[in-house]
Amino acid sequence: MMNKRYRAHIVIEAQTPLKMGSNAMDFLQDSPVQKDWNGLPMILGTSIAGVLRKEFHGDKAADVFGLNNGSKIIISNALLIADTQGMVYEDLCVQKSDFLKLFENLPLREHTKITSKGTTQKGAKFDEEVVFKGTRFKFSIEFIDNNKELFMELIGLLRSSNFRLGGGSTKGFGKFKMIEIEYGLFDIEKYSSSLNKPLGGDKECNLETITCKDYTPYILQLKPDDFFMFGSGFSDNDADMTPVYEQVIDYEKRALSEKKVLIPASSIKGALAHRTTYHYNKLHGNTIEAGNGVDSVSTLFGAAKNSKQNIDGAKGKILITDCFKNDHGKTKTFDHVSIDRFTGGAMEGALFQEKTVANDEKWYEIELLVHSDIQGKELEAFELALKDVTTGMLPLGGATTKGHGIFLGTITKNGVAL
Repeated sequence: MMNKRYRAHIVIEAQTPLKMGSNAMDFLQDSPVQKDWNGLPMILGTSIAGVLRKEFHGDKAADVFGLNNGSKIIISNALLIADTQGMVYEDLCVQKSDFLKLFENLPLREHTKITSKGTTQKGAKFDEEVVFKGTRFKFSIEFIDNNKELFMELIGLLRSSNFRLGGGSTKGFGKFKMIEIEYGLFDIEKYSSSLNKPLGGDKECNLETITCKDYTPYILQLKPDDFFMFGSGFSDNDADMTPVYEQVIDYEKRALSEKKVLIPASSIKGALAHRTTYHYNKLHGNTIEAGNGVDSVSTLFGAAKNSKQNIDGAKGKILITDCFKNDHGKTKTFDHVSIDRFTGGAMEGALFQEKTVANDEKWYEIELLVHSDIQGKELEAFELALKDVTTGMLPLGGATTKGHGIFLGTITKNGVAL
C-alpha cells in the first residue's frame, strides 16, 4: 500500500477579489499580484499549505505538515484556468487567447495608510492590484499517507466558510468556493503529475460550502434610503468624483461582466470598527474625562503594529465579504462649489461634480463572520453597531455629512433575525 497515495485535482473559484501580493513594485502599481511565467495570476502552493496548516491544530498539524520528520503533503501552485474545459498552462503560452488577455489589466484598489489610532496618515496613499472575482484556479494535493479519513478532513477545510487565501482576508479579499474535485488512491508509478490529465478517480462538482463552527455568520440585508457613494478616487466624463465599480470574470461567456457597483468590505469594516468602539466604551462606562476609554476593539478588528509606541500588531477576528451589485445601477450627479472657509462664500472656478448611486429598490447583502472567541460586551457592542447600520444611524461610504449613505435593513445571526 505504500506505493499508493491519495491525490486530488481541485478547482476553486474566487467569490471575492484576490490579493496575492508578489512583494514587488512597478511603475503602475504599488503592489502587483503574484504571476506565473506567462504573466497570468497564480497562487503559490506554499500559500495554500500555510492556510491549511493554520486550520489544523496541535499534533495533527505536526503529523500532516511536518515538524521534525518532514511533511506528508505536497501542494502544487494553483494555476489560472484558461478555458471552459478546465485546462491550465503548465508550459509557456506562445499566443494568448482573447480571454487570457483580459488578465493583463487587473482591478486596482485605492487605500490610505491608517495609523495605530485608526486615522489616515497624510501622504500615505497607495494602491493594490487584485484578481477579478470569478477567477478560477486549479491545483493538486498529494497525500503521502493511506489515512483516507485524514485526507478527506484536509479536503474539507477547503470547503469551509472561513477559507481565505492571500492578504486582506479581514477586509473582504480571498474568499473561495470549491467547484470541482477529482480524487482517489493511486499507484505512484502510474499517475501523471500534469493538472491537465484526468486522474480517473471520483469526481464531484459544485460542492456546497460548509459552515465553520468557529465562526458565527451574520447577514446584513440593506437598501439605500436615498443616495450613497463609495469613492473610486477617479473621475469620468460626467463627474470629478465617481463611485467605485468593478468587473468580474464570466467563464461561461469567456468575458468580463459589465461594471458592477461595489461596496468594499474595507469601508464597511472601518465604519463598524469606529461605532463598535463607541458602544464598547459606553457599555463599560468609559469617558474622556476619566481617560479610561479604548481607541479600538482590537481583539475583533485587529491592531496596526507601531514599534515606536511598542504596539504589537494583531489580526482581527472578523471576516467581511465585498458586496457586488448585479448591474451598473442608477446614478445621480450633484454639482457642488467649494466654499472659502474665511469668507463663507463660493470660491471662483471651484465647481465640481459628485456622482452617487441612487436608490433603485434593490437590496445589498453583506456577509460577516465573527470568531466564536468574541463574547461579552465586545460582541454586544458589535451587534449594536450592526443595528445602527440597519436603522440609518450609521451611514456608510463617503459624503455622509451631506446626507448620503443612509441604509435601512435587517440582520440575521445564524439565520435568525437579530
